[in-house]
Amino acid sequence: MTTFDAEALRDYCLAKPGAWADQPWEGDFVAKVGDKIFAFMGTESVGLKCGATRTEADEWLLQYPDDASVMAYIGRSGWNTLRLGGAIPDDELREAVDASYDTVVAKLPKSRRPVQD
Repeated sequence: MTTFDAEALRDYCLAKPGAWADQPWEGDFVAKVGDKIFAFMGTESVGLKCGATRTEADEWLLQYPDDASVMAYIGRSGWNTLRLGGAIPDDELREAVDASYDTVVAKLPKSRRPVQD
């Protein structure tokens, strides 16, 4: 299995139905579905919606204190930064991307949700 590095992260995010890459701020690359961000794609980490509440998202911080942190500005809404190549297993990073994507898609109006297989 390939290590979940920045390139694999980008490929995985952009393979999601309706996903597309954007650069809303210079140097910051994100994956969006519709007009909403579901992943902040960094070279060493990924920012994801990790829970509906800060309390839910804090489970990541408790389990991976050296590799998960609250995202600046939007962390109070359940967003975390998860470090790539650390203690978080690749399959858990993929599951976190999936959950962030699914959460964002569920909040889109039905008419703007991508068709999924």
